[in-house]
Amino acid sequence: MLRFPARRWLAVLLFATGTVMVFAQKPAEVPPVIVMRMEGVIAPPNAEYFSRTLRIARERGAQLLVVELDTPGGLMNSMEQIVKEMLSSEVPVAVYVSPAGAKAGSAGVFITVAAHIAAMAPGTSIGAAHPVPAGGEEMSRTMEKKVVNYAASYIRSIAEQRGRNADWAEKAVRESAAISEKQALEKRVVDMVVPNLNALLQQIDGRTVKLPQRTVTLRTREAPIQRSEMVLREKLLQVLVNPNVLAILGILALYGLIAEIQNPGAIFPGVIGAISLLLMLYGFSVLPVSWAGIALLILAVILFVADAFAPSHGVLTLGGAISMLLGLLLLFESPDPALRVSWVVALTLTGLTSLFFAFIVAAGVRAQRARRVTGMEAMAGAVAVARTDIAPRGKIFYDGAYWNAVTAGESIKAGERVVIERMDGLTAVVRKEEGSG
Repeated sequence: MLRFPARRWLAVLLFATGTVMVFAQKPAEVPPVIVMRMEGVIAPPNAEYFSRTLRIARERGAQLLVVELDTPGGLMNSMEQIVKEMLSSEVPVAVYVSPAGAKAGSAGVFITVAAHIAAMAPGTSIGAAHPVPAGGEEMSRTMEKKVVNYAASYIRSIAEQRGRNADWAEKAVRESAAISEKQALEKRVVDMVVPNLNALLQQIDGRTVKLPQRTVTLRTREAPIQRSEMVLREKLLQVLVNPNVLAILGILALYGLIAEIQNPGAIFPGVIGAISLLLMLYGFSVLPVSWAGIALLILAVILFVADAFAPSHGVLTLGGAISMLLGLLLLFESPDPALRVSWVVALTLTGLTSLFFAFIVAAGVRAQRARRVTGMEAMAGAVAVARTDIAPRGKIFYDGAYWNAVTAGESIKAGERVVIERMDGLTAVVRKEEGSG
């Protein structure tokens, strides 16, 4: 029987114990933090983007979803979809209004208040959540009161559920109240003010978050950060809810359709115009469009076209330019400049369109109405010379060729100058030129 010395047994025991301790002390993998950037108008593309990213966070077992927010507001339906998913989410959601100069306006207030963790960067603002009708139409007092009361009760319910200042949240809806990040922290509208994303993750490390089915403790200090970007479809749809883009699409649609009308069968201008028109209509279905702005734009087109057919020495074109500028500036009803056509875009489009109608369209109309200068149609009104007596038939010489001629008036002698009144087939109907002999 083999025997091992006591020293060897001791060495084996120490090696095994050390190995067990190494494996026992190996840190568990830290769940990731998913970060997405939500900016611009809160519309169906942003709601779809949030839903998809939240689903990705669940599939990856993320411990937190951070929404970097910068929005002037948006549609209530899209905002409600995002808020509902936040309130029922089993992944904690932090909304971080950033970078400096960003804002959480209108729908952004609801989204920020609904987050499990709400933070703002220095130099940001939040507020002005008074509802505006999506179609731009005027609401009756009764309807406006109903909408405001619903929005106020909705945001109060959310704020109370998250333990935030429900009185101020309701004031943001009823009175369009807006405050800076420092005031938001003082009034308990947000939980913290931090300069950047890393500082946010450092500060919330160890924080306990209550979810619908459980309570979790965040470990974000060393968590890996994974970013979720918009897919191509979401980016395209988000571009189409930009008021400046919609204004440009409207002008492109106008140019394309007019070019197709002036040049039937060109196809390409008509296709571009039709596509631009359909894309513009999608954006109009999302943003608060003003019917007064649309009416002014239609009036502008009528004045431009009228000036092309009945020149008014620029008076109608000037009126069309003024009408178009006002129409573009009033096209979208919103107190926020980000939801209206900018002055630069409005002035540029008005100038280009005025020049387009004043020179290109007017020249095309004049060319179509001008007398033809080739073929037999061009012979009407031309002057020729009689080569034989015409009484009432004979021959004339015009443009290097002999033509049969007939006159309905006095007889014409050879050598006299005649005026071609019209062409009857290959026979010219002529009359003697005044003063010819």
